[in-house]
This record gives sequence, C-alpha cells and structure tokens, in this order.
Amino acid sequence: MYPAERQTAILEQAHAGDGRLSVSHLSHDLTVTPETIRRDLAVLERRGLITRIHGGARLTHRSPFELSLANRQAKEVDEKRRIVERTLQEIPHEGVVLLDSGYTPLAVAARFPDRNLIVVTNNLPAIPILLERPKLTVMALPGRLRPITQSAVDEWTRARLETLQADLAIVGLNAVSVAGGLMTTVPDEADVKRAMLACAKRRISAAIASKVGQTSFCRFAGVEDLDMLITDDRISAADREALSAAGPEVVVV
Repeated sequence: MYPAERQTAILEQAHAGDGRLSVSHLSHDLTVTPETIRRDLAVLERRGLITRIHGGARLTHRSPFELSLANRQAKEVDEKRRIVERTLQEIPHEGVVLLDSGYTPLAVAARFPDRNLIVVTNNLPAIPILLERPKLTVMALPGRLRPITQSAVDEWTRARLETLQADLAIVGLNAVSVAGGLMTTVPDEADVKRAMLACAKRRISAAIASKVGQTSFCRFAGVEDLDMLITDDRISAADREALSAAGPEVVVV
C-alpha cells in the first residue's frame, strides 16, 4: 500500500467510527510499524484533516469524507440547481467538452444542450443521459471504476486524456481555498482531474459555497489554474475577494 492509499484508509476509518484514531490499532490493521502510522498522521495533520493527540489523532471536523452520489443529490438542492443553470451557459455551441465525475457534472449532463459537440467523460451515470441527445458525440473514458463516484479513474483514463485537446473542462471538486487550491478525496480522482485541466483551453469548476475554505485530502491544481469558479450566494465576501484575486472569475448565483 502506497502512503497516499494508506492515508486515505486512515481517514476512511476515522469517518467510519467516532473520529478518533489509535496508532496501535492502525498499525495492526494496516500491517505497518507505529512509526509509519505516526508519519502518516503528521502528513494528515499538516493538511488540516486531523489533530494529533496522545496515542493517536482525531478528526479536525466531522464532515463526511466522501458522499455517495445519492447522498450528494439530497443536499443543498436549490443552490446546486442555480449553479448548474449558470454552468450550462458556459457550454460552447461547437467543439469538445470534458465532463468530470461527481454530482454537479451529472446534473449538468441531465440538462446538457443538444448541439454538435463532442462530450468526453469518465462519469458513467452521465453517459446514458447524454446519449439521449442525438446531436452529441459521446466518448467514454476507459479505466478502473470507483463505486462511490461511479467514475473511471486510473492510468488508462489519464493516458487517454493526454492524447486529447478540449475546448472546455467542467471539473468537480470536494474543497477549494486559496491556500490549499482545488482538492479532492483520493489520488486517482486527483490525477484524472489534473489531466482534464491540462488538456482544456478553458477550465471551470462549479462548487457549492460550503466547499469554499474547506480542505480535502488531495490537491490537484491551484485556484489560479481555473478560468471560472461558479458558486452560490452563501460565499463570504472575504472568500470571494481572495479567490478572485488568485486568478479565476468568481461567479455567484
């Protein structure tokens, strides 16, 4: 198990329980030395995800590490609807659009315009929805499938993206801040998002305001790597000003 995979497993164990972690129990469960676990906990603490305590650590906050698509759909519905409507305005009339995994890109797919566009996606639930638009050409990215996000993520996914040039990338995220950048939960998801941004001429992300100022496990880009961030009107004036100063156009709906 690589360090990033082990650290993900540590966080998942914390969220599955009461938020507290024991060095001795983690060492036994993950079959590594206590010293290795302490180094992992130090990394997670620097990322702001845990706080070290005697004999282990505890979660810094108790927000869910990674929600299923069904659980995401049930939260902050009005804000997400407004964000999706604004995101749709950025879709070009022709060209190539990259559509990332996650609930917001899936909601964009549900209302995607029927135009002469090529849509490339790793978002499996979005594919049958997009196929209902006869003018679209839909390309599914290959790769290993993650059940929780229902997305394709591995070296096959990244390798295919490296051969492409897109006009627009619509990329999801789990947290965003000027200091932490754009963040997600696991390394494989981060690698695919990074590859999508790298091959697109224009790059946007849509995120509810509760993700602003938060941290997640894996950074995949800086805020300055976005052209536009679309969020809702609960964002604070300070956060909006800081994000705008870092580079992207911040659109509030």
